[in-house]
Amino acid sequence: MASKQATIASFVEAAPPGELSNVVADIKALASSEAQSLEPAFKKYNEEQYTTVKLPGSAEAVLVSEYNSLGNGRYFDAVSQTSFEIDHASQKASGAQQHPLESSHADLVRSLQKAFAAASTEHFPSSTIGVFPTSSDSAVALLLVANKYSPQNFWNGRWRSTYLLDPASNTLSGTIKVDVHYYEDGNVRMSTQKKLELNGSSGAESIVRSIAKAENDFQAELNRAFTTLSEGSFKGLRRQLPVTRQRVEWEKIGGYRLGQDIGGGRSK
Repeated sequence: MASKQATIASFVEAAPPGELSNVVADIKALASSEAQSLEPAFKKYNEEQYTTVKLPGSAEAVLVSEYNSLGNGRYFDAVSQTSFEIDHASQKASGAQQHPLESSHADLVRSLQKAFAAASTEHFPSSTIGVFPTSSDSAVALLLVANKYSPQNFWNGRWRSTYLLDPASNTLSGTIKVDVHYYEDGNVRMSTQKKLELNGSSGAESIVRSIAKAENDFQAELNRAFTTLSEGSFKGLRRQLPVTRQRVEWEKIGGYRLGQDIGGGRSK
């Protein structure tokens, strides 16, 4: 059986998009003593969800992930060539320092960064990308996160893309993850992903075009799936008419007496 601390940490790691602060507030209210030692859970959440932070003195958002981790709580941004530390609980960056991009793939990283940034601006209303050489310098990671929060309408969503390019073999593998939470009068959460194998040759522009096409195709797949569910499975879950075979007059619903007006019997 998992320990109490592990169980509480799992709530942090599984927090829906844009709702980490709500989850933490609930944990502090219900188990304040355990809330003091959740730093590893916050770190895992931020790295896996591609949390974005703003560097001191900058308006540009940068990603936090395992791919740009330097260890000891520090991360780096390839564009500004800056390293920084982050408080994982508050998601605040500090301690910015110069960090030159040192990689045998530095030119490729820069060209991919430029092409990927242009494509993400074209296809997403708001997104943040990162292109980083891996720790072994054998591959280049292309990351994207796009968040859309609408708490006033009781939903939040996140799109994450991860691609690993091996320049030696010209192979490009990726994973797209989509996570949406709807919570008006209940909880409905969709979490889905798709793995991809793409062409990693012919330069940065060609690579990014293949990524954009694959992501557009996946979006179209999701749209078709939602249409099928709405017109098929979800529709089958609802009664088309009440048991009385008469349509409910919703404007009068507040005045109905259960069992008499709806069911036709006498109220008790």
